[in-house]
Amino acid sequence: MPIGQDIQTLRRRLRNLVRTRRNRRRVAQRAGAYQPPKPGTIQIAVYFADTRVNMYQLRQWYAPLAELAETWPVAFITRSPSATLALWDEAPIPTVLLRSVRDIEDFLRAQPLRMVFYVNQNTRNFQMFRYPRMWHVFINHGESDKVYMTTNQFKAYDYSFVAGDAARARLAQKLWAFDLDAKTRSIGRPQADHFAGPVPYTPDKRTVVLYAPTWEGDRASAAYGSVASHGVALSRAILASPDHRLIYRPHPRSGVVDRAYGVANQEIVAAIARANAADPSAQHVYDDGPQLGWQLAAADVAITDISAMVYDRLATGKPLIVTRPTSKLSEIDHSGYLGHAEWLEADDASDILNIIDTVEHSAEAQKNLHYWVERHFGDTSPGVATARFHAAVRELADLWDEQAKVHKGQKVEHAIVPTDEQDVED
Repeated sequence: MPIGQDIQTLRRRLRNLVRTRRNRRRVAQRAGAYQPPKPGTIQIAVYFADTRVNMYQLRQWYAPLAELAETWPVAFITRSPSATLALWDEAPIPTVLLRSVRDIEDFLRAQPLRMVFYVNQNTRNFQMFRYPRMWHVFINHGESDKVYMTTNQFKAYDYSFVAGDAARARLAQKLWAFDLDAKTRSIGRPQADHFAGPVPYTPDKRTVVLYAPTWEGDRASAAYGSVASHGVALSRAILASPDHRLIYRPHPRSGVVDRAYGVANQEIVAAIARANAADPSAQHVYDDGPQLGWQLAAADVAITDISAMVYDRLATGKPLIVTRPTSKLSEIDHSGYLGHAEWLEADDASDILNIIDTVEHSAEAQKNLHYWVERHFGDTSPGVATARFHAAVRELADLWDEQAKVHKGQKVEHAIVPTDEQDVED
């Protein structure tokens, strides 16, 4: 390895060490203000071994977990100080930092856990898998046709909660010797039941259009961003219409790789400001806030790039347009929904108003949308996914009770492991 890379690696490790030590001090300073759950109260834990950078994987579960906790007390288990600090500030359920394996085992002795949820495939999940007498359940952090959704790691969990038939078909096709019926439970997208919320405009007769593009990407195969190729033209057309309202929610990394992409992003933001100044009643929205949900629920039509946003919008069951990447090197999986999506070509971006009208009112477009919503999420009527989520939890809790009776009185010895494992660098 060249000496320059050695130096960069050393610097990165030093930065991580300094940041971790600083966050440990902050946790110690604030710990007194956060009382841990009382012994014997927590029945479900959500294990999160990542740092703050991947908190988006937990945030989308806040509302469903808070509602679940009304019946089954839930707590977050963290391994890093930065994630702990963030959860203390914003999570609606308790958070406990368990830095070492000894801390984990103390917590397990104090709490009657029936199951542990996992939202990602962090390798540190395996540290938690060693403990029996609880179900280990993968609940994931989204639904898509990415390769991530068919990893062989699914086999490590006792059960997996998946969205619907599309997820089951992926797993059946990709995984060998995987008992799909025994190991999976379809719950839809319970997060979508919590998307609704106050909007930053006064609803009226205007058609509300959400444009939520991704960033430009750091390689040709993932160059899905449309801000420069489609965004400026479609935004101009929507902003010029007295019958439409634009909600523009760009990816926060827009322009970090390609300066021209960042310039196009700022051009759209400036155009929104000019349109609102010219007609305050238009109330177009530039949205860079931390919360995602109300935008998906409020928009009459959504325009997205190839990203997780496609499936978040699909879960609402409302009209969706997907921008087609201009790069021929961009990888697109046409075997699922993307093979049947309502595509927007860059050359057609200025004609977006006619395309919006088509996807809103075409019987064929509505039929196609309904099929793919049903295939991915099942019934998306309000409250249905939440009911399925709660029913799946109840089923596993009942199965836990059955196993507890069978093994009543048996002593469980945990594997002997090092007890000085510290938190992850963050």
